[in-house]
Amino acid sequence: MASESAEDPKVAAAVAAAEAAGPPSGESVRIDSWIWSVRLVKTRSLGAAACKGGHVRVNGERVKPSHSLRVGDEVRLRAETRERIVVVKRLIRKRVGAPVAVQCYIDNSPPPPPREAVAPAGIRDRGTGRPTKRDRREMERLRGLGGPAPFGGHTGPGGTGSSDAPGAASGGTGRRGGSAAGRETAGGRRGRGRGAGGAGRP
Repeated sequence: MASESAEDPKVAAAVAAAEAAGPPSGESVRIDSWIWSVRLVKTRSLGAAACKGGHVRVNGERVKPSHSLRVGDEVRLRAETRERIVVVKRLIRKRVGAPVAVQCYIDNSPPPPPREAVAPAGIRDRGTGRPTKRDRREMERLRGLGGPAPFGGHTGPGGTGSSDAPGAASGGTGRRGGSAAGRETAGGRRGRGRGAGGAGRP
């Protein structure tokens, strides 16, 4: 390590910064604080949530956010779409930059998945404005959140296709259909009344 630091001034500066971010002598470092300090998670609260959810293991065992780390411990963390496997080299409790963070652990993580395996996020060109309803439906279809409804209808909250004219094909249940049915019924009654009156006249 000394020869490496002497050869590369940047590495020497990163090591010095990592040493400065370490705890006072004799004090321990919590696992949720350490994984946040070395930039394995974006916030300390996310680190604590990962521990509580069982996504963080130290030496093969699930740990609580308050678990004390030691140099040489193996930390396994499920972060976003990949698994991180690191061995603790330095204990720090202050968040540092990426060049300093890599000096605090030995990274044994598997390579990240190829970009082709990640679902498209529906990236739009700049300056195109807000997406329309059609654009949002297309992006949801690409993400696998929904599919086209039968007969070209749009899937609504109830899961059935909707049409542009409600009640148009429902057998006259709309306002116009109901009025026509009422007129026919009234006309029939008036006709029957006139017919009955005419039959009773001489």
